[in-house]
Amino acid sequence: MSPARRVLVAGVPALTVTVVAALLVWRPLDGDPGEAGPSPGTATAAGAAGAVTVGTAAYEVPEKATVVSPSGDDTAAGTMQAPLRTVGRAIALAPSGGTIVLRGGTYHESVTIPPGKRLTVQSHPGEAAWFDGSSPVDGWTREGDAWVKDGWTVRFDASPSYTRGAPPSDNPNFQFIDPAHPMAAHPDQVWIDDVAQRQVSSRDEVTAGAFYVDERAGRLYLGSDPRGRTVRASTLGIAITIGGDGSALRGVGVRRYAPSLPQLASVRVTGSGVSVENVAVTDSATTGLSVVGPHARVRRVTLTRNGMLGVHGNQADDLRLERVRSTRNNLERFKQAPVSGGVKVTRSRGVTVTGSVLSGNLGKGLWLDESVHGITVTGNRVARNAGHGIVLELSAEAVVAGNLVRDNGGDGLRVNDTEGVQIWNNTLVTNGRAVHLVQDERRPEAPGARGRDPRRPFPDPTMTWRLGRITLGNNVLADARPGAPCLLCVEDHTHDRSAAAMGITADGDVFVRPGPGSPRRLIVWSRGAGAPDAYTGLAAFRDATGQERAGIAVDDPAAAGADGALSSAVAARAASAARPLPARVAALLGRPAGARHTGAWPMASD
Repeated sequence: MSPARRVLVAGVPALTVTVVAALLVWRPLDGDPGEAGPSPGTATAAGAAGAVTVGTAAYEVPEKATVVSPSGDDTAAGTMQAPLRTVGRAIALAPSGGTIVLRGGTYHESVTIPPGKRLTVQSHPGEAAWFDGSSPVDGWTREGDAWVKDGWTVRFDASPSYTRGAPPSDNPNFQFIDPAHPMAAHPDQVWIDDVAQRQVSSRDEVTAGAFYVDERAGRLYLGSDPRGRTVRASTLGIAITIGGDGSALRGVGVRRYAPSLPQLASVRVTGSGVSVENVAVTDSATTGLSVVGPHARVRRVTLTRNGMLGVHGNQADDLRLERVRSTRNNLERFKQAPVSGGVKVTRSRGVTVTGSVLSGNLGKGLWLDESVHGITVTGNRVARNAGHGIVLELSAEAVVAGNLVRDNGGDGLRVNDTEGVQIWNNTLVTNGRAVHLVQDERRPEAPGARGRDPRRPFPDPTMTWRLGRITLGNNVLADARPGAPCLLCVEDHTHDRSAAAMGITADGDVFVRPGPGSPRRLIVWSRGAGAPDAYTGLAAFRDATGQERAGIAVDDPAAAGADGALSSAVAARAASAARPLPARVAALLGRPAGARHTGAWPMASD
């Protein structure tokens, strides 16, 4: 693991197109400094995404709460006057249905709320309680151009997949490690004066800012002088596993744990009906939060500077992510696929992501993949991710509405092999393609097909992996990045079905280009056999297809601002073009049915 890469984004050997997109992640949005996201120690605005500052939550303390303090005693009664010392002891002693209150301080523990026990773990009002997976390291000696700690016995699993001990997949599409960053799956982490150091694979590579773990000799090497400075290293993999149905974790911080890929995350939700609220998870070696149980509620959670991913979900039915802030993740440079970035959820039914900020991730912002059914993505800000902003893949039945999707290195919204999608009132500006709807050759019935939900019957009639039944309305599709082939692209790589045969319709959308050549093709539209049709202007598209009867197109560099806001002249035209908002979509957005509006509504300040 090489945490220094979390800071030195420009430390890459070649400025390829992909790298340029990654670098763009780190430039603050003009006039919107909150996009990069506050640190866990910074207050967030009321109504904004992310946890409140660790130490400012104020949950009521029940009369019979079990109390823990770093200065307590595990033989004590566990009261406010005689607190326990460890969270693990409190979990063992607290009755099911009880509350554990953590006084301010640091808890260097790895704990589990077991199945069959429902507990709430929360901070004391106004006190900062942190789970911390790191330990101070001293006793360094100089050896040539490096410093050495002898007797280093901390060991982490470095399996390069979700299966412990398994080798990398034979399929390149399912290999996690980028050859340019071979140490990514090694969870070891070291900080000097809170500055992350970069892990290298041999003693010869140790230079300033780097560290090396010689497991055979039991030695930890540093390339920077530790004298008179604070050195910390991760010594624990997991902070808390929440297996008790109905349990809750709230008001605490979690930092510097080193979960391996098979361990999933620093905070793991395995029980049913678990709530995670006002929790900040930062500097995890791989993933911050994993949800693999049903009916989870994740509210006002901040996930930042994690090695691979902010939030992972699998078989997480009825998952709701509300006002989550997932920023600056995948700093270990895992491959963008099969998984990395802000949020990825697979094989789940009933997933909602609302009011959240997913930005600055070195991967995709939001990725719903491999048989996710019943998706709601509303009122989110998805910005400056190195990959696509929002991806729906191999899934079905979704509403994507009222989102601001801007400045992503890939497409704004990409829909792969997914049917039943309502795309309304989104503002998509300065991405690759604004909206890309694409069918490829994957089929769930194919032998060895990956991505089916094993809990569902085979074949699953609700999960066809066929692009279709997609409606676009009242979206702003603006200012694609240079080199993008089109603003709205509908493609069938099997050359089997036209857009009309797929049931794709569009009306009331606003297309904005700085000029007629950027991009030259406004819309690409599948015609089935052969290459798709390409339209340079909206009038020709309307005449040929009957789509976008009320839509408008503007070629003017001043037509849309950096955040997609339309100029007054264009906004006046768009107001008359907007289509009535369908009742179902309106209800999800909290708007009146039939309301007419173009693009996303203004969002809470970040």
